[in-house]
Amino acid sequence: MTFTIVALPPSALDEVRAAGTAERWVAEGGELLRCCLRGARPDERLLLFTYEPPLPPSPYREVGPVFAHAEPCGGRPDGPDYPADWYGRPQVLRAYDSRGWIHPASRQHDGSDPVGALRAVLAEPGVVLVHSRNVVYGCYMFAAVPAAG
Repeated sequence: MTFTIVALPPSALDEVRAAGTAERWVAEGGELLRCCLRGARPDERLLLFTYEPPLPPSPYREVGPVFAHAEPCGGRPDGPDYPADWYGRPQVLRAYDSRGWIHPASRQHDGSDPVGALRAVLAEPGVVLVHSRNVVYGCYMFAAVPAAG
């Protein structure tokens, strides 16, 4: 099972930056950035804001806090590479079906083989989308979808 990792879309970040409603933040270092999918370096300028990952209308839609660069950083192209700064981090892999409902394939992994864990969840019948989420806070990290083709 191959997959594509999807960071926050630049258009969503442009809207947040233009609205001016996000909290300004100076990085301590290590804050996980959803724009480029890496840990922040100390003293980088960040935004902390609420984000609702796209899902079909369903009872499982959620809004939660995320960090991104205060200024456009070029983002991260969607692709098959698991974010390097996420290796070794336990995550919840929340699987969804085509209705936007949580799929029973959802699970937590310990960070030792995140690619294998993600492939296993996406290989389950009916899974069309996975959100990687923080174990403690439940914050959205990124999405993964089966690769086209």
